[in-house]
Amino acid sequence: MRFLILPAVCCAVLAQTPDPAYGNLARAYESLTARDYESAVTSFQAAIHAAPDRASIHKDLGYTYLKIGENELARAQFHEAMRLDAADTPVALEYAFLCYEGKDKLEARRIFDRLRKTGNPTAEQAFQNIDAPLAAGIARWREAIDKGADDSGSHYELATLAEQRDSLELAAEQFRLAWQRRPERREILVDLGRVLQELDRNEEAMAVLLAASRSGDTRTADMARERMPHRYPYVAEFRAAAGLDPQNVNLRRELAYLLLEMGRSAEAEKEFRALADPPMNDLLSAAQLGFLLYGRGEKEAAKVLLDRVLAGSDTDLANRVRAVMGVQQVGHAAGGGDAKQMAENSLRAGYLKDALAYLKQAHADDPSDMELVLKLGQTANILHEDREAFRWFNQARQGEDPAVASAADQAWRNLRQSEEPVRYSGWIFPMVSTRWNDLFGYGQVRTELNTHTWIRPYVSIRLDADSRSCSRIPDLLYSETSIILAAGLRTSTWHGVSGWFEAGWAANYLNGHMLTDYRGGVSMTRAAGRSLVGERSGAFGEVNADAVFISRFGNDFLVYSQSRAGYSMGPKSMRSQLFWSGNLTFDSGRQVWANFMETGLGVKVHAAFMPDSMYVILTAVRGAYLFQDFNPLHRPYTDLKAGVWYAFAR
Repeated sequence: MRFLILPAVCCAVLAQTPDPAYGNLARAYESLTARDYESAVTSFQAAIHAAPDRASIHKDLGYTYLKIGENELARAQFHEAMRLDAADTPVALEYAFLCYEGKDKLEARRIFDRLRKTGNPTAEQAFQNIDAPLAAGIARWREAIDKGADDSGSHYELATLAEQRDSLELAAEQFRLAWQRRPERREILVDLGRVLQELDRNEEAMAVLLAASRSGDTRTADMARERMPHRYPYVAEFRAAAGLDPQNVNLRRELAYLLLEMGRSAEAEKEFRALADPPMNDLLSAAQLGFLLYGRGEKEAAKVLLDRVLAGSDTDLANRVRAVMGVQQVGHAAGGGDAKQMAENSLRAGYLKDALAYLKQAHADDPSDMELVLKLGQTANILHEDREAFRWFNQARQGEDPAVASAADQAWRNLRQSEEPVRYSGWIFPMVSTRWNDLFGYGQVRTELNTHTWIRPYVSIRLDADSRSCSRIPDLLYSETSIILAAGLRTSTWHGVSGWFEAGWAANYLNGHMLTDYRGGVSMTRAAGRSLVGERSGAFGEVNADAVFISRFGNDFLVYSQSRAGYSMGPKSMRSQLFWSGNLTFDSGRQVWANFMETGLGVKVHAAFMPDSMYVILTAVRGAYLFQDFNPLHRPYTDLKAGVWYAFAR
């Protein structure tokens, strides 16, 4: 019997199906251990392809995405993991917090509400943090409306808060009231349709979204279509939408064409008539109704309608009428009016190259139309044809229309730095330091030839000075006490990195000595978050690093970096950044003054009256020298620094 059991066990083991995701998962976890997150992501994705219904793989991929800052991708993976394993509370919490960070308060609130009912204290606190402000906001807007603030904006704000709090009936009611007070704002219909779908009131939602999808605004129409079924609407749905939004000409005209296509001519003519007559006065409907009457022999009745089209402003439509009636057409197919309309159609459809060609054609027919010239510049700019855009903007800013000239002038100024043949730029940075008990002055002015290539020649004058002019300790360098004249080359900036090299003379303003000076290096700047001159407050981080060769200090090679992280705050009139900084400097020559590290607190301040590139900076740092041997200042130091930075470019 034992001889029979052993083969049976072996067969059972061999018959087990191997884990299809095992190899990819092993590679993924090895990559995580090595902190090679990109490889880990690739391996996890392959594992999911092999075993798509395993919640743990989605969960681990979500955490890997978090490590590389891809929060939206992480949220999608946690959502899938939560769907596959609803009992995994940590995953549900991660998903809910990411929803909240992604401004989806409704979904976050729902998840926290479900989890708090299981006794989870984290979910309870998170739910209250979301719910309490929403409840207070709803109460405020209700009170405002009760006191007479019966406008579209008030109802819309109340509806938005109600939707986020899952009070969907209230949200639907308020979105509807907001749209009724501003019926031209059909984007509100998309919000209303979304809420109605949440309430399973799908017939109402279809009518609302259908009306929004036939809006003249492309963005509104696209958002509405995304929420509609992937089929063509029925006549009944068109009628319901037209009853909801009777002023929607596009919607009602499409209904008329649908009826005509279905052979329901009498109903179609009725719709066309309603659109052609006052107050709608739709010329396209008048032309179509005129064609129908003309086709069945009612030429006098048709002539009344078609004459209205001929007297209208739509040249293309009028020429179609003339063709049917056998009348000489006005203009040519490529005339300025038609070309301009074709350009507008191409812009709306996103065919930018076609739009640019039509705009040029229309400009050739009417060179005095500065609004057309402005559109030429804007379209060329979007297509990254900046040199051409710069020329069009320069022409449009000379026009007589103040609005067109102002918009063109602003666009021209934005492109001027990159397109003018010669550029002027510079910066100054006066600074006082308690570490050296001295006032320093740094600055540079540069004239650069714009070659429209990745490398550009320049000449510059640089100042490196201090007020004490000498040191009690000769081995320490306060400043170069020189004015440096140089010619050089620099590269364009790529992903925040640029290079430069220059040769010239350094003239010491103390003793008049002039030395040849060769220097060059690589600079890197990276920044993220809210800037000092941005519209909103928020966290920020920035890193500046330079590697510089300077011949006059014994062919020394210096590397210095400055890192800051903090928070931008305050009104636009007086914006400030509070940050913690870390600075590191070292060199190949192991000179005392050039090898140190320091860290501390700082603040930048920018006032509204200052140029955008100007700010005041105050820092308090604690530092230490990297080398102690032969260092007369070997002890750690405290340095209080204050300076003003200003840069300009023309």
